[in-house]
Amino acid sequence: MPSLGRLLFDLCEMAKMFVVIFRARMAQPDAAYAEMAALLRALALETFGCLEFHALTEGDEEIALSYWPDLASIKAWKVQAEHLHAQNSGRDLWYDLYRVEIAEVSHAYAWTEARQ
Repeated sequence: MPSLGRLLFDLCEMAKMFVVIFRARMAQPDAAYAEMAALLRALALETFGCLEFHALTEGDEEIALSYWPDLASIKAWKVQAEHLHAQNSGRDLWYDLYRVEIAEVSHAYAWTEARQ
């Protein structure tokens, strides 16, 4: 019988996915920014097939990682109406600069300790 760790490795190894890496330098984040970020996160995860979403901010630097099952989902997300509005607001109000990178995840693995 394979171990749980081996099963997790096998499952991750089989999963083909893409990651969108969004890096930005914040200008003037405000309450509207926080509301928009929460809305977009929910839309991406609940409606557009985003598998995971993580965002971190340190000082004025932000990085967000979103994981997607395929490029078609990413393309559909890029042109979604609220997302387009947020992109324009980001350029006009919230960011001094940003960069987006899309990469295919070629390998992934996980570990967890089953504690009783």
